[in-house]
Amino acid sequence: MSRIIGIDYAARMQKSVKYRQVMGDVRRVVVKLGSRVLVQKTGRPDTRRMRHITGQLAKLRKEGYEVVVVTSGAVGAGMEALGMKQRPETLPDQQMAAAVGQTRLMSRYEALFNKLNCTVGQVLLTHDDFQHKIRMTNAKRTMDNLIRNKVIPIINENDVVADEEIRADLAVGDNDLLASMVCKLIRADLLILLTTVDGLKAPSPSGRMLRVSYLESITNATFKLVHSGKSALSKGGMASKLKAAKNVAATGCTAVIANGCKNDTIIDIMKGEDVGTIILASGL
Repeated sequence: MSRIIGIDYAARMQKSVKYRQVMGDVRRVVVKLGSRVLVQKTGRPDTRRMRHITGQLAKLRKEGYEVVVVTSGAVGAGMEALGMKQRPETLPDQQMAAAVGQTRLMSRYEALFNKLNCTVGQVLLTHDDFQHKIRMTNAKRTMDNLIRNKVIPIINENDVVADEEIRADLAVGDNDLLASMVCKLIRADLLILLTTVDGLKAPSPSGRMLRVSYLESITNATFKLVHSGKSALSKGGMASKLKAAKNVAATGCTAVIANGCKNDTIIDIMKGEDVGTIILASGL
């Protein structure tokens, strides 16, 4: 993997520019928002940051892109409302936090998007929904109809009745896997995974950790670059984002992992600028 960083810089940048040109063909984009992007350390939703992100998404929608949002943050928002200082360990308490937080999170989305003249619709899914043909077909039909009518679907794991995503013994990530499954279901062109880091990093010959601008494929060596970390608000990490990106790449969908806390990240990605780590769809 160090070859990505170690090759000639000019040649690497030339390749990055070439690969970013794929953004010109993107029409349907799924944007996954991680918990730490959306909430403060207390768990309270970060309205200022949410306002900036929804502004970018509304701009894309008005420019003709089909936008779908997969959001985390319900448990974190519920923690703040319930006075919890750290993520609850028991499943019932996690589901309680999700039930309280879901309404708080969606009310903020609705208020922010309404100010931008955008209509949103909530879609709650479980991983189990993708294992049943009828439920999966119904979910696809609903999302396609929302998009057709210029409504932005806001999708979240239905944590109140499902435990696949919030159980500590299942490393499916912080809605990352769900986002990749949504991409495949609605045949999205691009998956943007927003987190609090600039993308995947790898060591340079000098020993410095530098951002990897692009990945032509994801291998076992790629995952060895990932350093595990823990957060009181989220369970997802770089490994789960790489798994999600690998999942969609196999179906012809490009993915980008980038820092959602920086200004205009989504817009810059869509412009084809060298932001985050782009993972190429198979065959590109």
